[in-house]
Amino acid sequence: MPGASILTRRWKTLVSPNSQTAPPVPEGTNDTQPAFYIGTKRRFPTRETGSCFLVNGITVNKTIQTVESAAAGSAFLIEDVYPAIDAGRFAVKRIAGERMEVWADVYRDGDAVVGAALIWRREQDRDWKREPMDHRGNDRWSGGFTPVEPGQHVYAIEAWTDEFATWSHGVARKQRMGADVSLDAIEGAGLLTKAHGARQDAAAVIVRQCEDYLQTGDVASLLAAELGNAMAESQSRPDLTRSQPFPLTVDRDKARFGAWYQMMPRSQSQVAGQHGTLRDCIARVPDIAAMGFDVLYFTPIQPIGRSRRKGRNNAPVATDGEPGSPYAIGAAEGGHDALHPDLGTIEDFRALVATCLEYGLELALDFAVQCSPDHPWLTLHPEWFKWRPDRSVRTADGPYSDIVIPDFDSVDRAGLWNGFRDAMLFWIDQGVTIFAIDNHDTAPLAFWDWLIRDIRRRHPEVILFSKTFARPKLMKGLAKLGFAQSFTYFPWRTTKWELEQYLGELTRYPERDFYRPNLFVNTPDLLPYHLQGGEAWAFKSRVALAATLSGSYGVYSGFELLEHEAMPGREEYLDSEKYQIRQRDWDRPGNIKSYIAGLNRIRNDNAALQQTANLRFLGIEDGETIAFVKKAAEPANTILIVIALSGHLRECWLPLGDVTVDAGGQRHHVTTLENLLTGEQSRIEWGGIRLRIDPDRDPALLFRCLA
Repeated sequence: MPGASILTRRWKTLVSPNSQTAPPVPEGTNDTQPAFYIGTKRRFPTRETGSCFLVNGITVNKTIQTVESAAAGSAFLIEDVYPAIDAGRFAVKRIAGERMEVWADVYRDGDAVVGAALIWRREQDRDWKREPMDHRGNDRWSGGFTPVEPGQHVYAIEAWTDEFATWSHGVARKQRMGADVSLDAIEGAGLLTKAHGARQDAAAVIVRQCEDYLQTGDVASLLAAELGNAMAESQSRPDLTRSQPFPLTVDRDKARFGAWYQMMPRSQSQVAGQHGTLRDCIARVPDIAAMGFDVLYFTPIQPIGRSRRKGRNNAPVATDGEPGSPYAIGAAEGGHDALHPDLGTIEDFRALVATCLEYGLELALDFAVQCSPDHPWLTLHPEWFKWRPDRSVRTADGPYSDIVIPDFDSVDRAGLWNGFRDAMLFWIDQGVTIFAIDNHDTAPLAFWDWLIRDIRRRHPEVILFSKTFARPKLMKGLAKLGFAQSFTYFPWRTTKWELEQYLGELTRYPERDFYRPNLFVNTPDLLPYHLQGGEAWAFKSRVALAATLSGSYGVYSGFELLEHEAMPGREEYLDSEKYQIRQRDWDRPGNIKSYIAGLNRIRNDNAALQQTANLRFLGIEDGETIAFVKKAAEPANTILIVIALSGHLRECWLPLGDVTVDAGGQRHHVTTLENLLTGEQSRIEWGGIRLRIDPDRDPALLFRCLA
């Protein structure tokens, strides 16, 4: 019977009926090392502390190790695990349905044959799934698995001695030397008695080969490859060793690929001076979808405070009728879980969510952990805030004096933290699946760590976008804590070497495994200097760079209309709608809506442009032209992008070097480039191609590489 002690002979028993299976190594790591003796697990202390002794006149604590504790140590070393962020302190990120490849050095002393497996599970599950690892040489092993749903996962590596394979290798070596292996054959047959828990097909192989040996005495029966495979999964593993568990965050595909359109809801009315409503926003959804965007991103939609309200162009005092900044959240009408009354009702909001889904968009909301001085929490929970000696609340300084920063270390920090969490859950209940987190510097890292874990535990489908562009290490630290996407310094990277250096940084290891960049070309707070001239080629060049360099990118409304009026000497919009209501003609002449739509259509048709990590820059002779290749494995897709970084007509030679494409499962050099806009095909000659770029017409050339 499969799984039982099945190999016996009338005159000699080869199987012990009481043989036991060693229990599995417990999850996690411990200060003591499990050791197995005939199925019994024992623990020995790692170290025993002895007396003190003197070294050069200094008293030193003496630490000794007993024979028992040394013998209990693992025979295996599992090192250099890839991927792992900060030795497993933070989670690697992947997309549901994407294969997770894992590499590690696994070895032990001596020449015994080692077996290794990759184990993984969802964080909340108890049972592990296993995938075999392959030996790649020099003790390097690799394996992989494919998580199929969003959520938190863990993975680890197991190693053990393959006793039967070790025996087989030894016997084969002796045979090549002409030595007698009769005693070795008896030992090998005895190893078959340790088989247990085998599948029915493996058990049948073990029984058949053992009977062949017992009948013929030929060791060849024990050296059959199929017997080695059957024993590999069926023999006991008394020295089984497990690495520490490594965390893995699995997101849905929108965390990797999306085109974001940000807008101010109150500026969507077509009536001059009239506050826009959510119904006005619904009317704009078809136009936004026609440009190819799939995320509609709102600035805050909560009630706006009246105390310290800012006026036009961030004036310290607002005049009557000025709407104030939507980032000053909270008024008598409600706080973070309320809707500005001029926008409409919660029913209108749900209708907007439904309309977005109908047109293939998701709704994203700004979520700022700050309050206006009129926020209801200041009255209901004064202990959540810092107060000055004159009993006035402490507000932020300078240009942000209309907001109050909560005290995240208050005596009732649990109440405050839960308050923000519950507000986010409220909007999730209304159908919001994406949140852009603003103003990270106002809250401690511990808060973000807790909030991300809590929200993902309840709603693993929710995507949290880190909007901060403060210090580089803080941005990366927040990404490590679990933000699915992050803002970048792309708006300030304009030259060829800056773009190559910065995107090279974001796509190398380990950044590519935890930091997913979202390249915004502009924001409500940011009008970069290179757009302030209003040249159409510059707007096209920047949006083409953002849309092709990264799987996720975004624009702030007005970009498609080439809006470029700035405050003198500053990277800020003049008459910013952060402080006033604006109306626009969304179809006015000179817009680049069709150009953006073409880029998004090409992105949707080419898997290579739906990710960021597999990016490679190419050498090109023109210093004001950038060239790069992006590749996708499934389906095989290789895209070449060339973009002018200045407005002059240019001709240049682009060598393709060793760029290859997949054709029929084989890699081949590129022979033809297909223009993705015109469909025209160009042959590669002398290892490259001569290109002509007219930025006034289109600063970007996008090609599909063909073999």
